[in-house]
Amino acid sequence: MSNLVHSDTIRTLFSSAMSDMYRKEVPQYGTLIDLVRDVNEAVLAADPALKARLEAADELERLDVERHGAIRLGTAEELFNIRRMFAVMGMFPVGYYDLSVAGLPVHSTAFRPVDEAALARNPFRVFTSLIRLELLEDRNLADEAAGILAKRKIVTDRALELIATAEKNGGLTEEQAREFVAEALETFRWHSEATVSANTYKRLHDAHRLIADVVSFRGPHINHLTPRTLDIDAVQKGMPERGIAPKAIVEGPPRRKADILLRQTSFKALEEKVNFVGEDGGNQGTHTARFGEIEQRGIALTPKGRALYDELLGKTRRAVAVGRKGEDASSYEAELEKQFEAFPDEFETLRREKLAYFRYRVAPGARSDKQVSSLEDLLGSGALIADPQVYEDFLPVSAAGIFQSNLGSDAQSNYLEKANQAAFEEALGAQVIHELDLYSKTEADSLKAALTSLGQTHLLTSVDKAA
Repeated sequence: MSNLVHSDTIRTLFSSAMSDMYRKEVPQYGTLIDLVRDVNEAVLAADPALKARLEAADELERLDVERHGAIRLGTAEELFNIRRMFAVMGMFPVGYYDLSVAGLPVHSTAFRPVDEAALARNPFRVFTSLIRLELLEDRNLADEAAGILAKRKIVTDRALELIATAEKNGGLTEEQAREFVAEALETFRWHSEATVSANTYKRLHDAHRLIADVVSFRGPHINHLTPRTLDIDAVQKGMPERGIAPKAIVEGPPRRKADILLRQTSFKALEEKVNFVGEDGGNQGTHTARFGEIEQRGIALTPKGRALYDELLGKTRRAVAVGRKGEDASSYEAELEKQFEAFPDEFETLRREKLAYFRYRVAPGARSDKQVSSLEDLLGSGALIADPQVYEDFLPVSAAGIFQSNLGSDAQSNYLEKANQAAFEEALGAQVIHELDLYSKTEADSLKAALTSLGQTHLLTSVDKAA
């Protein structure tokens, strides 16, 4: 059908509507957006070279619209239908994250665009977790929670109809797309009416606060929306000045010249009034789960680079125990910086040592009249440019650190590592895409296209041998 709108357009409509809704529900989110915009403008004004690089790599325009959200689901059916919903928006499951290693009874994926053009238009992502009731020691409570979840329906009937229409026709018309966005938004809206009694909520809460957040409500209310900043330390410093209390530690790697992976911080969850089910028709209490988060994205790392990152982060965490009832920010950050001295801090070194992924392009107006002997010669001549690939995904330890900070000090539980990707994919109804395959393909495809344009395809053989 020629009158179908592109999935990128639907994704942009939805992410904008979600942002507007969350701004009304969580007023500090609006303050956060303003702060991030001010910081980004200051960074770009002070660093023309960075601005030029972002513009050349088609990354600057996406900055203002970039967001990621997070939801927590309760059943396999919910995950299956959410996958179908996000597919209408051109978002697909990338990566498998086992958060049981950090004491959280969930495993997760990230729904996001996967091709370069879609990411450039709007890289909206939703980190989506599925609760794992099998990890609860109290089997009676687990069975009760499963029974509660089985009674709810998180996607409206009309949204399901429109999803089926999109699957059948290959997309939606503009009118259908706008109706779909309005219906899909209902899945993520906050509802103060709980589906359980105060007593049941307390028992779930005592088992794990995250489980209480998932089981006790009508649907997977969006628990944060995250803008992207170019200087997370400036945002961290600026939050108190605007009446926002940040968590003590920025999760992820330390501040660097060559940013890697993902750095995240957040502000504490709102305390929101909740009406619990009771014999008298209602019992008011409070619930804390929804919070603000900010991220700074760096370059995607290769398996070699990721192994080094994991090693250094592990050494840091072993050297400095972060207590349950507080975060010793100064000692942790000092140890983190010390350990990461072993990680090269220049993009050129990261490229040469194959620690990170790049995207290649021909310099404007460049030409090559004769064959060169190596890729390094071509890069050195300026005819070929290697741009860092933005890390589009997430870090389990960082995600857990954000979750635990906002769930409260009692959130840590001692689960054994119990990754179960097969069960997650069975519930999903699809296989997750391995994120490293996407970065590797982008690097290889971009290099082939650039070398072909420059008439240097003979270098592909030497590159393949070195890989």
